Amino acid sequence: MVHKLNNTSKLILSDAKKGKIFLLDGATGTYLQNNGLVPGGCPELMNIESPQVIKEMANNYYKNGSDITLTNTFGGNYFRLKHYGLENKVFEINKIAAEIAKSSAEVHSKKYVFGSIGPTGEFIEPLGSVTENEMYDRLLEQMKGLHAGGVDGFLIETQIATEETLLAVKVARENFDLLVLTSMVYDKGPRGYFSMFGLEPHKSLDLLYDAGADVVGTNCGNGSDRMLEISKIFRENTKSPLLVQANAGIPIIKKKDIIYPESPEFMVDNYKKLIDLNINFLGGCCGTTESHIKSFSNIIRSHNERI
Repeated sequence: MVHKLNNTSKLILSDAKKGKIFLLDGATGTYLQNNGLVPGGCPELMNIESPQVIKEMANNYYKNGSDITLTNTFGGNYFRLKHYGLENKVFEINKIAAEIAKSSAEVHSKKYVFGSIGPTGEFIEPLGSVTENEMYDRLLEQMKGLHAGGVDGFLIETQIATEETLLAVKVARENFDLLVLTSMVYDKGPRGYFSMFGLEPHKSLDLLYDAGADVVGTNCGNGSDRMLEISKIFRENTKSPLLVQANAGIPIIKKKDIIYPESPEFMVDNYKKLIDLNINFLGGCCGTTESHIKSFSNIIRSHNERI
């Protein structure tokens, strides 16, 4: 699908197609839990109540090498915010989150912000109770807030439902001129990798690119070993831009603490292989910290200097 992109989106996409690898940030939830988010609290409310924490999160990632940070809006849609009585603040929360991240990006040189759009937690009829029209409007509401705040692209991430993912891409394409990235979660079973609703990685490529996504990929749910396996499947089936954000392994619980076992050193070995596969957008998901990002930055910078 051919669609209009603004100049910033064109530049990012053009650079990626020329071989540049962009480094995204690390885990948002992990950072916020270590910086004031109480158990059961609403992460997105911190954009309003603790904006300095959110700004410092972006600053930390930029300082450690991220080219792109995500807005603190993973659960910033109507349905998820309704759990906290914040359903009337969707536009406001998303706009503020984008403005905070952009204010941090502007302090640095050539840094960008992508709007994080996570799964709504609901399903479209007949599987769920939400009509397609309502889902469209709720997704549009969140994207309008992010756009008003100045994001440089939308990352429709951690998706599990094929129909919702395709609809989110449609909303973005029909209403905005921003870069659209989509990222799904795959589980490994006896027959290989599948999304929760049975979509294989290589089949998702055609579906999502045809729907209008500029970049397709995977995030969350897997450590870097399995992300490398999925990435090989992706790259065997497309030359188009790809995105990968691995967890720092699968979490384990020790003395009531959640521990992510993959160190920066361990993940770097696999990320070197992801670079060799020309995965154009790399970042970290759950459990990854500024230390992980700094380690990724070193090897990505070395790659980018050679192209």
